[in-house]
Amino acid sequence: MQAIAVRVQDLVKRYGQVVAVDGLSFTIPAGRTTALLGANGAGKTTTIAMLLGLLAPSAGRIEIFGLPMPKARNRLLPRMNFSSPYVDLPLRLTVRQNLKVYADLYGIPHTGQRIDELTQRLDLGSFIDRPTGRLSAGQKTRVVLAKALINRPDLLLLDEPTASLDPDTADRLRGMLAAYQQERGAAVLLASHNMNEVERLAHHVVMMKAGKLVAEGSPAQLLERYGREDMEEVFLDIARGRSRAMEEA
Repeated sequence: MQAIAVRVQDLVKRYGQVVAVDGLSFTIPAGRTTALLGANGAGKTTTIAMLLGLLAPSAGRIEIFGLPMPKARNRLLPRMNFSSPYVDLPLRLTVRQNLKVYADLYGIPHTGQRIDELTQRLDLGSFIDRPTGRLSAGQKTRVVLAKALINRPDLLLLDEPTASLDPDTADRLRGMLAAYQQERGAAVLLASHNMNEVERLAHHVVMMKAGKLVAEGSPAQLLERYGREDMEEVFLDIARGRSRAMEEA
C-alpha cells in the first residue's frame, strides 16, 4: 500500500459570503500525480495556496507527509516546491543568479553543481546568464520549473507547467517530469488546462466546479464514465453541466 503524501479532508475557504472552496476532499499517494482540474474560478488556485500554507482554511484539514498544514509549514516547505509561469522571478537578476538565490534559501549544498544539473536537464544553457526580464515566455516557464526542482522536492505543485512552450519542448518537459517523479518517488499536484498533458501525466483526476468536487477517478475511468474519447470532452461535459445522453437527445 502506497503512503499518502497529501490528505485533504472537507476543505473550505470563505471570503466573506463567497465560498471559494466548498468541502473538498482528496489524497495524493507518494510517487503519484493527481490532476486538479476546473474552469477559471473553480477554486484551484485557492486550493494550491492552502496546500502551500499561504492561506489558512476556513474549515477542514490538510495533512502533508502526516503533518498539519499550515501549522507545520516551516517543517514542510523544505520538502515542497511550486511552479507557475504566472509568478515572476526578479527580472533584473540573471537566470543563474535567481536559481542561486533559491538554492541558498533552501540550503542546497554544492549550489553550482545543482544549477548545472538543472541547466542541462531543462536546456537552459543558451540563456542561463541572461537577465530573467529578457527571456521569452517559454524560457521563463522552464526557469520557474528549474526553481521548483532546485530542492529536489518530495511534493511538487505544478500550475500550467508547459504554458507557452512549443509542442516539442512541452513533450520533452513532460518526459523529464515523469522521470523525476520515478527517480524521486515524488507526489505531484498538477493544475492544467492541457488535457493531453493530464492524460499523459495524471494517475488520478479531481474535477472542481464552483469550489466543489464534482467528479474524480483515473483518466481512463472518467473517459468510460462520460462515454468520451479524450479528457477535453470530459472537461467540457463537466464545465457545461452536460451528459452524453443529453447531448444525443
